[in-house]
Amino acid sequence: MTQYDEIKQGEKGAWVSIAAYLALSALKLGAGYWFVSGALVADGFNNLTDIVASVAVLIGLRISQKPPDKDHPYGHFRAETIAALVASFIMATVGIQVLITAVKSIFDGEPATPNLFSAWVALFAAVCMGAVYVYNSRLARKINNQALQAAAKDNLSDALVSIGAAVGIIGAQFGMPWLDPAAAIAVGLVICKTAWDIFSSSTHALTDGFDEKELKTLRSTIAKTKGVLMIKDIKARIHGSNVLVDVIIQVDPALTIIESHQICDDIERRLGRKHNIMSVHVHVEPLEEETQTPQSAPH
Repeated sequence: MTQYDEIKQGEKGAWVSIAAYLALSALKLGAGYWFVSGALVADGFNNLTDIVASVAVLIGLRISQKPPDKDHPYGHFRAETIAALVASFIMATVGIQVLITAVKSIFDGEPATPNLFSAWVALFAAVCMGAVYVYNSRLARKINNQALQAAAKDNLSDALVSIGAAVGIIGAQFGMPWLDPAAAIAVGLVICKTAWDIFSSSTHALTDGFDEKELKTLRSTIAKTKGVLMIKDIKARIHGSNVLVDVIIQVDPALTIIESHQICDDIERRLGRKHNIMSVHVHVEPLEEETQTPQSAPH
């Protein structure tokens, strides 16, 4: 299966999420307004933002499947990241609106006690989203798609939010009607927190940021490759669900071009096998005499 085939497989998960969010948001909003549950209404709006986020992921996956061209020699994989960034702004807007509405309901007078049936609606939604999470998480691991894995984590957070809404509704049945709008505030905070997490990871990737610990792991793998005497420089950046690595290694100056090229091939195979990195650019230099003490592990 090629990389583009894997991205195509990821569309299934996005469609499953969209279908689930469409059905559950309609159910929650209808039941929330009918049974006077602010927490369930907030949860319904949360799912509406998730529809937008899932559509953004789907669009990003579609664009990412376009092959490289003259203007995009590395392909269009960053479309996933841009789509996620747009979704984060939409989610933040809705999250803030949910918080404002919930706070107003507390200060506008004694909150109405929601019908207990709305709690069963929330628990049913939690079970459904839990099933969607399991499906998307397994598919994301199978095809190694970071965008779909992020969507799966969002599915899990939605299941937990629905459980929280149910707790607030049930608590309101025991003489604590304020617990329902309090749960709505908690839902709004979760929406904003999720939006911030997506925004942070997206901007970090778009500005070519890369995790230092992961870079150290890649350096270790390269250093253990037979023939590598020293790593002069290594850089990495995220391109959609892919990682691009540029590394400068120093080898024995007595090696032939063919032998040096074999070391490069070994590095590419090791990074692909151990870290699923398929785009590696290796530059080879002879080890200078004044740096004859190797920094890499002995072979």
